[in-house]
Amino acid sequence: MYIQLNGQIIYYEKHGEGSPVLLAHGNKETHKIFDVLIPELSKKHTVYALDTRGHGLSAGAKEFHYEDMAEDIAAFIQALELVKPAFYGFSDGGITGLLAASRYPALFSALAVSGANLTPSGWKFSAKFPVQLSYITSKDPLVRLMLKEPHITKADLARITIPTLVLAGSNDIVKASETRRIAAAIPDAILQILPGETHGSYVVHSPKLYPLLDTFFSGHCY
Repeated sequence: MYIQLNGQIIYYEKHGEGSPVLLAHGNKETHKIFDVLIPELSKKHTVYALDTRGHGLSAGAKEFHYEDMAEDIAAFIQALELVKPAFYGFSDGGITGLLAASRYPALFSALAVSGANLTPSGWKFSAKFPVQLSYITSKDPLVRLMLKEPHITKADLARITIPTLVLAGSNDIVKASETRRIAAAIPDAILQILPGETHGSYVVHSPKLYPLLDTFFSGHCY
């Protein structure tokens, strides 16, 4: 299905019945990375899986900013008149979730993020350097987004007052100190560093994410 938000055409899919849950993918991905997660979540929830602006079946964009993507999430919830949905975001999706929850503290019932970073310096050098090299030749605006943004402060995170789950792999491209910083700055956030997992090994086409989200959402969804 398609919806127009903030001048953008956004594609999304809706599955299941029950309390609403939104899913947001990472950079250069689509909602299809959740193909294993969605059938499980939709047994208990109405799942809305979006292609963020410039991704998948959503319309393209000339430039990208995480703040705009966060506003798309807020507009989506308002347009569909969703009441206190839960939100899960991976990587870029996690960043937009943090921003949306900070700007609109009453928007979600619960927030789960994985592989998110507060600034570009939150990446490990070994992961960031190849991306920098690729941008030199590609000038891809989505790659530029990762290299220039976000800029989320401790004060931004302190405004998030809903139950929050912060996930990352022990072998993530995001520094462990960055993940801990996120969890420490959000009041009463739950932190889980998953042993042996990489940035997306437990997320992309994986059955490992559902038990983590099911346990968390079961206690906090409307």
